Amino acid sequence: MMTGIRIISAAMAIAYMSPALAQVIVPSNGASTSLQTSPTSAAGQAVAVIEAIPQQNILRAGTEVPLLMREELTTRKKQLRVGQRFQMEVAANVVANGVTVIPAGTPAIGEITEVRNKGMWGKSGYIGARVISLRMGDRHIRLTGTFDDKGVTGTGGVVAAVALVPLAGFFTTGTSAMIASGSSVKAFLDEDIAFRAIVAQPQVLEVPVAAPVVQAPVAGGGLVQAAQTVAQAK
Repeated sequence: MMTGIRIISAAMAIAYMSPALAQVIVPSNGASTSLQTSPTSAAGQAVAVIEAIPQQNILRAGTEVPLLMREELTTRKKQLRVGQRFQMEVAANVVANGVTVIPAGTPAIGEITEVRNKGMWGKSGYIGARVISLRMGDRHIRLTGTFDDKGVTGTGGVVAAVALVPLAGFFTTGTSAMIASGSSVKAFLDEDIAFRAIVAQPQVLEVPVAAPVVQAPVAGGGLVQAAQTVAQAK
């Protein structure tokens, strides 16, 4: 009896100290006692796996974009106005990561920021302008960049004219400013452009094959073309 009480007490102590690790089975007759243990599984911990960040295709702001003027700007006719816009185009492909992002010929827009017509006393003409944007599909991409042109002043002529005839200097003018069509202009992207490379599918051109010429025998033993025979019959 005392032995059975000691076994039960020991089992209860083990169960109290670690209920998750031990389970006691006591038969009702007290003849024998068995102890079974079952290990517990530790909770899984999240482990961080460091991966390489995939390279993004981005054409960064500040990238140079070469442009060409598509129209002439001049103060000769005194028709230019501040705020007037004019046409430009991209002069060469702009490439990033081996991909042409902005193809040559892409249209661009510029704006006149300052105009001064030539005038008396040797005053020369002046044109100031800036690049606004380029258009790719239905999207307008901001550009930045300024350029200008200034005519030649007639100061030397004015001084000589004033020295000889005071009124002659009043009628001496400088030259007009002019930015010719086809002139090169340097611009820069004013925003990032994210792009995705797509492999262009080759286009198959169907070339019509000329119909073979049918030759028909004639009574004289020679050959003539069927087309000629029909023509002669007509």
